[in-house]
This record gives sequence, structure tokens and C-alpha cells, in this order.
Amino acid sequence: MAQAPKSSDTPATPAAPTPSLVGRLPGGPLDIVGDVHGEWDALQALLAHLGYDRQGRHPAGRTLVFVGDLCDRGPNTPAVLDWFGEVYEAGRCAAVLGNHEVNLIREDAKDGAGWYFDARTERDRAKYAPFVIASPAQRERHAALCNRLPVALEREDLRVVHAAWQAAPIAAARGFALGTARRQYDRFEEQAAEQARSGSLQRRIQQESAAWPHDLEDGQHQPPLLSAHGERELLKQMHNPLKVLTTGVEAAASAPFYAGGKWRFTERQPWWNAYDEATPVVIGHYWRLFQAPPPGLGAHAESALFAGIPGNAWHGKRGNVFCVDFSAGARWSERLQGQHDPRQSRFHLAALRWPEKTLVFDTGQTWATVTAPCA
Repeated sequence: MAQAPKSSDTPATPAAPTPSLVGRLPGGPLDIVGDVHGEWDALQALLAHLGYDRQGRHPAGRTLVFVGDLCDRGPNTPAVLDWFGEVYEAGRCAAVLGNHEVNLIREDAKDGAGWYFDARTERDRAKYAPFVIASPAQRERHAALCNRLPVALEREDLRVVHAAWQAAPIAAARGFALGTARRQYDRFEEQAAEQARSGSLQRRIQQESAAWPHDLEDGQHQPPLLSAHGERELLKQMHNPLKVLTTGVEAAASAPFYAGGKWRFTERQPWWNAYDEATPVVIGHYWRLFQAPPPGLGAHAESALFAGIPGNAWHGKRGNVFCVDFSAGARWSERLQGQHDPRQSRFHLAALRWPEKTLVFDTGQTWATVTAPCA
């Protein structure tokens, strides 16, 4: 009888690779959903038009993928995240971190997050009320859920990221273990802050703040171009690979502008005009509009990035990037003006169907996508 092999002769089982912040997209057909921003009713309407049941199941075996920014500004973020958490834990959807989820897990109370942060609740009521406030148990559950999300997803035929797919930040994120987004993000933030403290930048920021006493969230008082503030924004932005992936590529602005609840001195760049890889990328984040606003109605600054590009068009150097954020997160502004009928809204929650490349809105409207002329 043959002797059993000694333990030292037994081949070692290879260790499973540690999941990283760049994860794997599910196989099969996908429905890639844009920034939800707490718009629970719009999400339910969109899922019904796409053919999903309340548990996120599809009769044809399709899978939902969310591009991030599920939370903030809308009337019922807790319902959105409760539903998402159940479906995500059941393995029936996938998602990447958006910058609003990053704010949540970093405990960074920003405009529109009064549903979660008590420090913002009263301040946010003037713009976003009514909105549902999360319970302590929900807050704990939502933070834990968001902290387990990757910053990007990929497979051979497709890539998904919230704001920008760039080689160097993606390579950095591949080296970070899943679940470490806050720790890694904070590390780069501290490095940028140290750089600001070590030179003259911090002193110049203090001088600008003394000369301009108004709160930068005060949209009624336009500041001059605060160049040192802009330098700090740009340093924090471009030094941090996770910030690039979740908020995009920026450059110094020629004039201050008000967006996202504060005056800004750097502006987003159309990074897709330099994206030269063959694999298509789907993003959110940029407040795209399907149609140009009527005369007299302003557009978000970000929508200028899509000037001349049809709402159903792919864009970029190779025509293989698609922004699926059609500004559902701006519906609060219409409600503030007394408009409550989503059928009349300029702002939509959308999904891009893959591989069909069709676009579906929460109203049920559907378009085939096209390729825009190269930039």
C-alpha cells in the first residue's frame, strides 16, 4: 500500500488574490445606472422600465451596475441605500464609489448630506427639504457598505469608474486592498496638506481668507479669483489618485464659479479627449444634459464639457466614453421652484444598456446611442 505523502510533500494551495480597489465587472448583459443622488422615486421608475423586480432580479439575467453618487441632495437617500445594500449583499448588482460616498466614509460633511450629517441638516433644509434623515442604525450600515465598494470595475470589453479613467491613478488603485479607500484617500490628503504647509501656500490662503470674509458656500457674494485657494484645490485634486478617479481631472479656472454648493477656483477637464485606449469607459459625475436648456435657464458648469455633443452620443478622442449622469441630482432645484412632475423635468436618471448601447430614462424614453465626432 502506498504511503500517504508527508505534509511537506503536499502541494500548497495557492492563496486567493486579495481583492483590490479595481474590481471585476459581472459577466453578461449590464444596465449601468447614472448618479441617483437620493432620488428614490426616479430609481424605482427606472428599474421598472428596465424590467427589474424590487429585489433587483431581471428575467433575462441582466445585472445592474451603479456608477456611484447614490446619496445626497435627493429626498430619500436612506431608502436608496437600504435597497441598494440588500441587492448588493445578495450579489445582484455591482457599484463603484462616487465622490459623495467618499465624503460619507471619510465623515466629510458636504452640501446636500444633511440626511446623514447632523451638522449639515439645518443648513441643507433651505435647498433640499423635505428629505428623510437616516437613523443611527442606517448611518452605521450605510457607511460600512460604502467602505466595501471599489473605485473602478473592468472586464475585457468595458470599464466603469465614477469620474475619470487614467492609467496612473488606476495602477495605484490596483495596489490598494478593497476596503481601504478611506485610509488611502486620507493618506494622500495629508501628504497634500503637508506640501501646502511647508511652503508659502498656507500663508497666502490665510491672507485671501482675511481679505474675503464671506463663506465660500454663500452663492450671493461672488469672490475674486482666490488663486491660493485654487492652488490648494488643484494640489489636493491631482496628488490623490483616488480623488482623480472619483472627481476627475482639473485645471486652474480663469474666473470663480459656483457649483456643487460652493465657489470654485479650479474646473473639470474633458479627460476623455485624450483617452486613447480601445476599451470603452462609462462614467457618471458630470451633470450632463440631454437637451440644451431653454433661453434664460442656466446650465451647470459641467454641462459645458458636452457642448455640441448630442445627449445620446459617445464622446472622447475615440468616441468610446459615455457619461450616463443626466443630472437627476439637480431635481431638487425644480422642486424648490414648485415643479414636481418628473415628466416635465430637464433632469433624468438614466441607464446605459450593455452590450446593446441603448439609453433608457426613468420616464421610459429609450434611444440608441451614437458616436459623436472626435474632438
